[in-house]
Amino acid sequence: MSLSDPYSVQPFTGPVSGSVTVPGSKSITNRALILAALSENEVTLNNALFSEDTEIMVNALRLLGFDVETDQSISQIKVKGRGGEIPVKQAELFVGNSGTSARFLTALCALGKGSVYRIDGVEQMRKRPIKGLIDALESIGAKITSSNGFFPLTIDSRGLSGGNITIDASQSSLMVSALLMVAPYADENISLTLNEPSLRRAYIDLTLRMMEQFGQPTLQQPSSEATYQIPKGTTYHTTTPTYTVEPDASAASYFLALPAIIGGDLTIRQLSLASLQGDIGFTQMISLTGCQITESPEGVTSSFPVNDLPAQGLDQNFFRITDTFLTLAAISPLLKGETQIQGIAHTRHQECDRVSAMTHELTRIGQNVLEEENAITVTPAPLQSAEIETYHDHRVAMSFGILGSYDLMKNGGSWLKIKDPLCCAKTFPTFFETLENLRQQSLNQQSP
Repeated sequence: MSLSDPYSVQPFTGPVSGSVTVPGSKSITNRALILAALSENEVTLNNALFSEDTEIMVNALRLLGFDVETDQSISQIKVKGRGGEIPVKQAELFVGNSGTSARFLTALCALGKGSVYRIDGVEQMRKRPIKGLIDALESIGAKITSSNGFFPLTIDSRGLSGGNITIDASQSSLMVSALLMVAPYADENISLTLNEPSLRRAYIDLTLRMMEQFGQPTLQQPSSEATYQIPKGTTYHTTTPTYTVEPDASAASYFLALPAIIGGDLTIRQLSLASLQGDIGFTQMISLTGCQITESPEGVTSSFPVNDLPAQGLDQNFFRITDTFLTLAAISPLLKGETQIQGIAHTRHQECDRVSAMTHELTRIGQNVLEEENAITVTPAPLQSAEIETYHDHRVAMSFGILGSYDLMKNGGSWLKIKDPLCCAKTFPTFFETLENLRQQSLNQQSP
């Protein structure tokens, strides 16, 4: 399926009916790649995501000397672990605008001894926070030269001594995850303290659970605790040679929301409500609009009776699941009453300023939007046709792709165009193809 730019979203002319498969989780795939590279054995990742972000990570690991084999046809990646060793002593790594790659590779490179690595990305990456991680790594022996606390970085690797670390990760929990994954290879035990205990823990908990799956002792702790204790010397290994990546819960949010605006039943195959990913919490949020969420052996199903539309607007804090706030914001013009989304200030420092981006684009289609530092409030107004600017942000594109599935003209005519649709390649390269296939499925279900 070739995508025009801008891409005209074709509305559904009836309720959704069918099922979709979303890609493997980006968050899990990139963590698994790092953990596999640190392992003592070869690990095969099944259902791995093949996207811009994961390709950046794979390419970087190869430049660092790791043996990585990929087979996109079966969504499989094989990594030969080196037990904490980084084979190549000098490398220049390009991380694009991949936040996971940037933070995880910075910490990984700090493990090297007698090595020099340079890491850089696109212009937006040079604006994204990294100083908290730099300071934390330098406090345990790393030597890092930066551009006033931003990329590009030069890492003069000397290994990590271990000891006590206090980290400011208020702008990105990825910095904590990066430190946790490399900590077992420090010379001494590491005690890692968060200077902001209210930091989002969902992605940190994901990292800890994956570390356990790769052979580390249990490191989970109550959310009231602000310090993690990581013992030295426990290497990574898997009890089986394979690791299966879960479907991406963030990507699932778009399809979970679709019945809330057009009605019908939609199943996301292989998704589980017991997912490791914090963004599975979106199922609880969308259920508050009136969607019914159920689980079966096939996956998770979102349902909404057509006769009961419109769904209810929400007033909720998305602090723990902010990757999904754009999904709710995009469909808010079709919900009953105003929608207020709080706890999203840190998303101003991601692929774009996401709070500002959603405000501008919702206003462009005729909505009344109040933008605050940490929240937006959308009061529905008559929708207007428009071309949506995506700011090179995959989540902006996919969220408005779902809104465009609503049959505004009541004749199946396209009313919403998405600029730069290929930006979805960051995490979901086939998003618009999947959405169109689902529309065709639904049409076939309606045919007598």
